[in-house]
Amino acid sequence: MENKYSKSAALLERSKKVLAGGVSSEFRKYNYPHALFYSHAEGTKIYDVDGNEYLDFTLSQGPMILGHSHPEVIKAIESYSATGQLFAGQHIQEVELAEKLQSIIPSAELIRFSLSGSEAVQTAFRIARAKTGKHKFIRFEGHYHGWLDNVTWGLSQPSPEDLGDRSAPNVFPWTKGLPEHTSKEFTILPWNDLDLVKKTLAEQHHEIAAIITEPVMCNKGCILPNEGFLEGLRELCDEYGIALIFDEVITGFRLSLGGAQSLFGITPDLSIFAKAIANGYPISAIVGKKSWMASLEDGSVIHAGTLNSGNAPVAAALATISILERDKPHQRMFELGNMLKNGLREVAAKYGQNLLVAGPGPMVGSYFTDVKEIKDYRDTLSFDNAKLRRFIVAMQQEGIRIIGRGLWYISAAHTEKDITTAIQASDRVLKSL
Repeated sequence: MENKYSKSAALLERSKKVLAGGVSSEFRKYNYPHALFYSHAEGTKIYDVDGNEYLDFTLSQGPMILGHSHPEVIKAIESYSATGQLFAGQHIQEVELAEKLQSIIPSAELIRFSLSGSEAVQTAFRIARAKTGKHKFIRFEGHYHGWLDNVTWGLSQPSPEDLGDRSAPNVFPWTKGLPEHTSKEFTILPWNDLDLVKKTLAEQHHEIAAIITEPVMCNKGCILPNEGFLEGLRELCDEYGIALIFDEVITGFRLSLGGAQSLFGITPDLSIFAKAIANGYPISAIVGKKSWMASLEDGSVIHAGTLNSGNAPVAAALATISILERDKPHQRMFELGNMLKNGLREVAAKYGQNLLVAGPGPMVGSYFTDVKEIKDYRDTLSFDNAKLRRFIVAMQQEGIRIIGRGLWYISAAHTEKDITTAIQASDRVLKSL
């Protein structure tokens, strides 16, 4: 087994001498049997330096909506980069990209570009605080809004018993080094419980500036909103004059061209898009209604960044959106996702495995649990993570790459043959797991 990853192992030892832990993002450490080094990728396939080929359902944590190394995206980047790499000033394609986003995203009356979802989220908070004059926000257990201090509480818990009461959950730091005061910037609640949000706002609305949510909970579990939940959040935000913020870093361009807000027909005040905008190139966007974005417009809220809207990411985004508009892959992505879900369920039933498969289709979650339905983060604490780890490792050995927390992404490049290959691999794995 060691020989299968020997070149990666040697590179990791070399890397540890210059990179802290040998990696540039913590979760790369947790590949099997260690962090792997990749050499190239194309379409739905990715290859490591040892020559192992994988059918890729991680899509680089989601952004490769068109698959890897799409030739039209690469060509657009090369062409526009030849005119300059970074002006730290305005350029025509930046305007064209903003116009395109405005035309397809319901909430995008005005737009600002950044580099990452993490910083875009913080910009949205700053906007909401400035407009409302209030300082706290409501967020939900298990939802991921980046790795910065005030959103990295309540992402992981030591045990179910430590969660506390639903109406006043305990929060634990995701990492060392968090200032204690950052845990006071928000109120955290279980997701999908509209009555609890109503009760909390009735008591705390005088200090709440915003509610932020993933429209589909994808960080832990792959959980759809309860019927009426997002609509209820919209009504409550209108009632109390606070911002409804959709974090569409995952759902944006994946559920529809206009994101989850377009699919569900609910328009937030502010939204965060990233990752899939440019098929993997570093760009994010804060989009919002003009009445909320006015503070950016008049400069009373500062948002800045030398690298914002660089030539290559903007060109990649324009090309990505153009291809999505032309090829209209979303219905097919839903169909392939449903094919994957049904196939995994059938194989699990065949071997009596307690595999729960959930999600809307373009993203699919697979988890080992005796719970039949998951509606919030607390339900995910029943997951058998050790068994899931064995499943992920065994699928990797079969040449199928899945995100370690059990999440599969479908791209426009995936085919029925890819899905069949993955299901057949799961048959071999679940038979012997």
